Amino acid sequence: MDLNFSPEEIAFRTEVRAFIEENYPKHLKGKVLREDLSKEDFLAWHKILGKKGWSAPAWPKEYGGTGWTATQRYIWLEENARGETIPPLPFGVSMVGPVIYTFGTPEQKQRYLPGILSGEVWWCQGYSEPGAGSDLASLKTRAVREGEYYIVNGQKTWTTLGQYADWGFFLVRTDNSAKQQEGISFLLIDMKSPGVSVRPIKLLDGGYEVNDVFLENVKVPVDQRIYEENKGWTCAKFLLAHERAGIAGVARSKRNVERLKAIAKAEIGDDGKPLIEDDEFQRKLSELEIDLSALEMTELRTLAREHAGKGPGPESSLLKVKGTEIQQRLTELTLEAVGNYAQPYPRGLGGNEFAVGPDYSSAAAPVYFNWRKASIYGGSNEIQRNIIAKMVLGL
Repeated sequence: MDLNFSPEEIAFRTEVRAFIEENYPKHLKGKVLREDLSKEDFLAWHKILGKKGWSAPAWPKEYGGTGWTATQRYIWLEENARGETIPPLPFGVSMVGPVIYTFGTPEQKQRYLPGILSGEVWWCQGYSEPGAGSDLASLKTRAVREGEYYIVNGQKTWTTLGQYADWGFFLVRTDNSAKQQEGISFLLIDMKSPGVSVRPIKLLDGGYEVNDVFLENVKVPVDQRIYEENKGWTCAKFLLAHERAGIAGVARSKRNVERLKAIAKAEIGDDGKPLIEDDEFQRKLSELEIDLSALEMTELRTLAREHAGKGPGPESSLLKVKGTEIQQRLTELTLEAVGNYAQPYPRGLGGNEFAVGPDYSSAAAPVYFNWRKASIYGGSNEIQRNIIAKMVLGL
């Protein structure tokens, strides 16, 4: 891919930058922790992008995508990272949306896609269960067909931001006699349906972003099943490839490297010199930047494949592994850079009343601890290495 922007691409970047500066909600600038955000905060930028027609750049144009080239999408990601925007949540735009326009019926596309594009409908993911995480195919949630409905019973866990969701996409077992992957179906469930209950899982930092979801005799119309009965694993694999490709977060990691450098210039070590001049810290930072540059090339190849209509392939596992490892290393170096001010939760569980030190230090510990999960969600990095060994290396 030619990384030298053409005059048209430079003009596009100028247009995007101006749009973000003029339209991104002012009250959201600088917010980095999910517990600081309300449902309205999460959706504010999404709805603005929906009105502009820019909420789903990766979608085919016929379903509401932008029709941008791979380079334009790269510029879009870069400029959003530069503007520190809160991107549209992935559950609708990046996960269930592509499943619906790829495997859904015309009626399902017409029913569900507009709300995803506009940000009017909030989706959550019902995949993991207490006994089925990395080994997702061992899930136990059961859906029994009775006429034109399924009766669903089971439990899902780690359902991110499910407390806000209007709809959820769920993997359920519809054939106990089939091999694990062959007896699963993909259902869309209204979260307000009788029998659906959401229970918060309080995290160690006091935050609340994940949940247990219980389904007790939930009645789900058959026309809310995507694709064929017992063939939901096909949808699941397709969705996970899209999710993993998006987890890499290269543009935002690049922005966070810039922020880390600024912190390291401000922090003075015991020798009276800025931390950025410390040889050991420079080594860690340089290694991180080299890995990030290599990851960026992989992401660009993935964008080019998607633009060519091929969709993310096994390289999405590469993106997931390296992307999450880089994100975690970034939080570790930030924690190291702020030094004593990195004491756990200096913000206090109820807000900023206990914060100490510079403003940039207040989120260092909560972000560090929160991002420990990154190497697990979307399929653990151990599982991704198995996929890479089989699909890329042919082992």
